[in-house]
Formats: sequence, C-alpha cells, structure tokens
Amino acid sequence: MTDTRKYRKLYILADIVMVVIASFMSALLTGFDIKENINIMIIFTAAEIVEVIVVYLILKLYSSLWRYASVTELIKIAAGSVIIGVVNCLVALITGREFITISFATVNVLLIFVLSGFTRFSTRMFKLLKRGGIQSLGTSYPVMIIGGGDAGSMIVKELIYSDKTNKNPVCIIDDDKAKHRTTIFGVPIVGDRTQILSAVEKYGIKEIILALPSISAKEKKELLDICKDTKCKVSSLPGIYELANGTVSVSKLREVEIKDLLGREQIKVNLDEIMGYIEGKVVLVTGGGGSIGSELCRQIAHHNPKQLIILDIYENNAYDIEQELKRKLPNLNLVALIASVRDNGKLEDVFKTYKPDIVFNAAAHKHVPLMETSPNEAIKNNVFGTLNVAKCADKYNASRFVQISTDKAVNPTNIMGASKRICEMIIQAIGKKSKTCKFVAVRFGNVLGSNGSVIPLFKKQMAEGGPVTVTHKDIIRYFMTIPEAVSLVLQAGAYAKSGEIYVLDMGEPVRIYDLAVNLIKLSGYTPGVDMEIKITGLRPGEKLYEERLMSEEGLEKTANGLISVAKPIKFDEDKLFENLDILYKAAYNEISEMKKLVSELVETYKADK
Repeated sequence: MTDTRKYRKLYILADIVMVVIASFMSALLTGFDIKENINIMIIFTAAEIVEVIVVYLILKLYSSLWRYASVTELIKIAAGSVIIGVVNCLVALITGREFITISFATVNVLLIFVLSGFTRFSTRMFKLLKRGGIQSLGTSYPVMIIGGGDAGSMIVKELIYSDKTNKNPVCIIDDDKAKHRTTIFGVPIVGDRTQILSAVEKYGIKEIILALPSISAKEKKELLDICKDTKCKVSSLPGIYELANGTVSVSKLREVEIKDLLGREQIKVNLDEIMGYIEGKVVLVTGGGGSIGSELCRQIAHHNPKQLIILDIYENNAYDIEQELKRKLPNLNLVALIASVRDNGKLEDVFKTYKPDIVFNAAAHKHVPLMETSPNEAIKNNVFGTLNVAKCADKYNASRFVQISTDKAVNPTNIMGASKRICEMIIQAIGKKSKTCKFVAVRFGNVLGSNGSVIPLFKKQMAEGGPVTVTHKDIIRYFMTIPEAVSLVLQAGAYAKSGEIYVLDMGEPVRIYDLAVNLIKLSGYTPGVDMEIKITGLRPGEKLYEERLMSEEGLEKTANGLISVAKPIKFDEDKLFENLDILYKAAYNEISEMKKLVSELVETYKADK
C-alpha cells in the first residue's frame, strides 16, 4: 500500500472535522442563530462536507503527501475554496438568503481556506519546529549545499522536511552573485566557491553536497579540489544524463568517486548510430558475467540482437546478469551457458548449436600478481582460451570477432600482459587468413570499478579502518569507466576490418598515490592522521607506468577521434603456431619454465631470472 493510499482516509476525516469547525465558527462570527436553525446547520454542514470532498478529489488534493505540501497545494486549496464559495453564494441567492447569508458564505469559505491550509502544512511546520529543537540540542548533522539552482533547492527542501535523516542544511554556496544574501527555504546563500573553506569552519559543516548535475567535469574537479581540503565528507548528485526522469532526491546522492577527479568529460558514444551491425544478429559474449562482459551484454541487449548468448565459467556472475536482463528486457532472446573457453569440445558444440554471428571475447585471467604465481594458468586460459574461441569463430563463419586486450600487452613486464600480447598476435594471424570473419583486438587500460580494481580496494580498506595500500608513490595508470570502455569496444567492432588492434584514448594518466589521497580526503578523513597510506613496494611484474602502443606501432585515427588503429607489427606466423604447440604442452604438463618459453615468443617480454 502506498503512503498516499495509507493516509487518504485520514486526510478525508481531517477535512470532515475541518468543515464542521468552519461551519460553526462561521455561524458564531456572523450572528447566525445555531439553536434556532440547528436543522439548517446540519443540512448545510453535511452538504458542504460532500462538496469539499468532491472538489478536493477533482483537484487531486488527496493524492499529495502532507509532509511535501508546497505552493502547488496552496494554489489548489485556494482554487477549491473559490469553487466552494461560489456554490455557497449561489445557494444563498437562490434561497433568498433564507438558508444562508452572503456574509456567512464568505466567512465560511475563508475559514475553509485557512483551515485546509493549516491541516496540510501542519506536518511541515511541526517538522521545522522539531528540527529547530534538534539543532538547539546540538545533535543535528550540519550540511553545506553547493548549488542554489533547482536541484539544490529540491535537496534543501527534502533535507528540511524529511523525517528519514538528521542532516540539516545550514548554508548554500553559489557562484551567481545575484543569489547572495538570499535564502532557499530559510537556508542562506552565503557566497561563492571562495567562501567554501570559511563557511565550513563558521557553520561547523560535516558534509558537503554537490547539487550541480549539469556541471562540466572540469568545473566539478575544480570544486572538488577545494572541498578535499575541508576534511568534510563530500556527496554528489549524479550527472544530468543519469537524472533523465527529472527527479532529484536525497536518495540519488552518492559518494564522490575518483572518476569525478579525472577532470575530463564522460566519453559518450552514440551507439544508436553504429550498432546496426548488432541488430538481428546472434551475439556471443565469453566472460559475459565479468565487469566488462556484463556491461557488454547490457548494451548489446538494448540494440535488438536476434539472440544474446552469455558464456561464463563462474555461474554466480552468469546468473546475476541473466536475471538482470530478464527483468529489464523480458522479450530478449537470451541464453546463459556455463562453460570454459579452455574446453574446445564445448565451444565447438556452442558454435555448432547457436552459430553466433558476432563474438566478443572477454574471458580472461586479469590479475597481474596472481598470474605471476600461476603462469601456466594464464597461458591455458588467456592464450589457448582465445585460440579456441577464435578458431571456432573462423570455422563456423562468424562475421566479427572482437578480442578484449590491455595496455599491459605493450612491452609486457608480467605474464598476464605477455599472454594478452600473444592473444593479439593470434587475432592478427587468424584474421589475416579468415575468409568470413573480421578479427580485431581492442586495447585499453584500467577500468574504474571493475572487479579487483584499485578503487573498490581503497574503499574496502577505508571501511576496515585502513591502511590504504599503494605499491609505489610514483606509479601511474590510465583509467576509464566501465561504460566508456564498453561503448568504445562496441564502436571498434563496427569499424572492424581484420587483424587490427584498436587503441582507446583514455586521457592523461593518473598517479595512484594521488587517487588514494583524494579519495581519503573526500571521504572525510585526513591522510596520515586518521587514515594511513602504506607504501608496500611494487609487486612482481608490475610496471610504474603503462604504455598504449609499442614504439614500432604507428597510430591512425578513426572517424571517432577517441579510437585509433595501431599499425600491425610483422611477425613470423609459422613460428607463432609452432611455439603455441610448445606452450600448450608445457602448460598442461605443468612445466616450471613457462615464463622463459613465453619470452621466446614475445620478444619484448623479459622473464624473471
């Protein structure tokens, strides 16, 4: 039962009481003899009760929650009162003023308006008094709002009148000087961004809320650079594109994330323009339950594939994305399969049964330290899993094959990166000879929020009280969000020719240590005081910095300036497949010299001595 339905009967009962009070007060104020005309009073009051309820139902005044009563409700009450007053005056004129007088009708309608307004705004008045009492006791949670526009006003209103939080908006910051020294719901606008630090100290602010959903990434970064020096927790409304339904509320607030500090706009791709190659096709996503794979499935599912096949070895992930898509897109032709890309027999059966037109290969082991201690598993899964899927795509006449690669494949210093470089070589070699399928690889860096990535780790460490661990103070990485990476992968699939490696532009690299410091500050902690940062040393195979292409590769821009094509590096394809045979036997015989064997195939990879 909704809140409105739950209280509708109570609202009607309150109006009945209000009409009775208004009728008898009108009689007293206009000298109407109640004792002599008790029957008339009863008939009038009963009729007016019906009249008020009908008019208020028509004006939908029983569909509004009293705790959110606003000017809209006040206007409706005024309109309803006028209608009721006109009807009463007409009755007075028609009856020759014997039933009721004009003065009685006028006083009555004024009382209806006042009492209706009082009943509907009493909840808000009580809330204001209650919050004042809480504040006087010093137990409120003082909050600063940055942004005095529509979004900021809605947040202030909800914080003031909501009984779900003790957050108390005490000041507002806005760069528009015309708004300074004014108030929003009684909360003062105290100045522009230059006043943030002083206002935090003056008002004892504990949390700052950014209510600027349409602000640019650059402007948001500038504001956050100021906020991070306040020792306050910082929350933010999502971007305007995430508020497409037009609602703004406290429930939509989220903690400020590191992507807000990247200082660049979210990469937006108009997928509707380029996703024609998906429509009406059978699409297979291996590793479809992972961070990248599941987002691929989401975006593909919204572009009318004939069938979407999710293949993953981990059943929980596959189940989660399957159930999500079934809920959101019940008409989607969806199949979820539990299988390993290592199992060539199973893959043959999948391709023979479903005949996928397009394959996105996102199945891979990706954790650098784990693969350093299990190099054979990296080769079994990444290299031979890719080889199995690629061969099946070629054999069963798929039209496109998109391999998810990484910047760690460039001059690799770890076995995971080296395995991905071999995958790129496989794609180039098979793509060169395939008569039906266009094979491409897409190379990008670290993905914010993906499983096992640095930001979820930092947040988990802070939740546990620290320390936040960074392997080296100078380590830098390229970052993208999951939707950014996936949308560019899909667009690269549209550009596919064959054997190409696409490189995604991820902006400027970011220092991991700076990410840790900023995340700690924006969470309301002080680095080194109440949240320690611990330098743990580079892990085996870890680089200080990542590269997007090898020195031999040149980049050619595509129609989308954020995607470039790396010029293929020539290599001996016969030698590649000979070495793959050697690697296969070594991996499955658990030979300990795997890194050395890989270094003989990937010349830029130097195995540990």
